[in-house]
Amino acid sequence: MSTDGNLRDFLTSRRARLDPAAVGLPASSTPRRRTGLRREEVAALAGVSVDYYARLEQGRIGKVSHQVLSAIEDALRLDPLERQHLRALVETHTTKVRSRPPERLVARPALAELVDRLDPLPAMIQSRRMDILAVNRAGRVLLTDFDAMPARERNIVRWLFTDPVARTRYPEWDQVARTTVAALRHAHDPRFQDPELERLVGELSVASPDFARWWADYGLAEHTNGAKRIFHEAVGVLELGYETFDVPGGEGQTLTIYTAPRGSASDENLRLLLSWDATDATGPRPGQARGEEGGTRESGHGRAGRTR
Repeated sequence: MSTDGNLRDFLTSRRARLDPAAVGLPASSTPRRRTGLRREEVAALAGVSVDYYARLEQGRIGKVSHQVLSAIEDALRLDPLERQHLRALVETHTTKVRSRPPERLVARPALAELVDRLDPLPAMIQSRRMDILAVNRAGRVLLTDFDAMPARERNIVRWLFTDPVARTRYPEWDQVARTTVAALRHAHDPRFQDPELERLVGELSVASPDFARWWADYGLAEHTNGAKRIFHEAVGVLELGYETFDVPGGEGQTLTIYTAPRGSASDENLRLLLSWDATDATGPRPGQARGEEGGTRESGHGRAGRTR
């Protein structure tokens, strides 16, 4: 990931999304070849020369003052996350891009134990690059059995874009997947080299046109909390909330916990789904009937307990 290219791509993507009329610019007398603002319009709004802004966009400039950066951020209507990212990109042109120490891709034993004990609340630990480092039984049943995958495939982004099951798990797959790509982009600090992330992005860009398109859009997002609709063939759509917490001393690791409002239909259906999984290996579960020979037969919904 070239830092020059990232700075150019970031700035051009931000001016492309702005409507000239919405930022108070008069109608242009010449047709626009592209949507959004022209370089000279951003320069005028920021109070800098066109040449200066062009060189900044091309990565051909040294140290940029706080005042100038603030003016450009205001002109491009950047949010706090985008302002932070722009400053990190600019910093790469005045300081050497550094190598990170090798990332520890395991969860601390006590954290892994905590995740297990959170069951029946689905919970997982992810790395900065969204590798699944620990997931409890409820998380495996709700989403997929990450523990059954080869270690290098236990990544939430790779799963979203390469496993057809993921597209059925999320009724709003496009929104979930696009936001996840933006969160992966945000997870990369341009001031540090990250060969593993580059490999992941390269693989997924080849494997999925959707991933390639959304990565090129240069979205930025944080997965801190929110709501998700998750479909399971056994119980239908579950309306769940999630909270994500930074792991102290975890080098970017996060803990995510899913919950359903107490007493809601989603709460009852999640409990039902997990109870079926708990009885899967020990005997008939709710919905099974005894056959004439003393065996069991499925009633209505088929195998519901485990997500394969």
